[in-house]
Amino acid sequence: QVQLVESGGGLVQPGGSLRLACAASGSISRINVMGWYRQAPGKQRELVARAISGASPNYADSVKGRFTISREYAKNTVYLQMNSLKPEDTAVYYCNAEIRLRAYTNYDPYWGQGTQVTVSS
Repeated sequence: QVQLVESGGGLVQPGGSLRLACAASGSISRINVMGWYRQAPGKQRELVARAISGASPNYADSVKGRFTISREYAKNTVYLQMNSLKPEDTAVYYCNAEIRLRAYTNYDPYWGQGTQVTVSS
């Protein structure tokens, strides 16, 4: 059983900052990708940022220069530092990870429960 547990969401004023964290736990052999997606009301879920083992991170154009993703490999944890937040960043943010439970098997996607980020004055 694998769990992704997110933390760090909340209410912040425009221009402010928040830091999200997501920790993966369970019987994990290896994690290839950890990332963040978001879904605003009435919109489709979209990629925010991904941290890929051995490669440069990917960012959505809308967050480049404002958000930074990082991984703490020893703790199976991914962070999203969000600066200069805008009202349009308001959404539920979901952690995603591609995890292999045993060696030489496929990577499967896992999702966290989501954490609300609201940017408003």
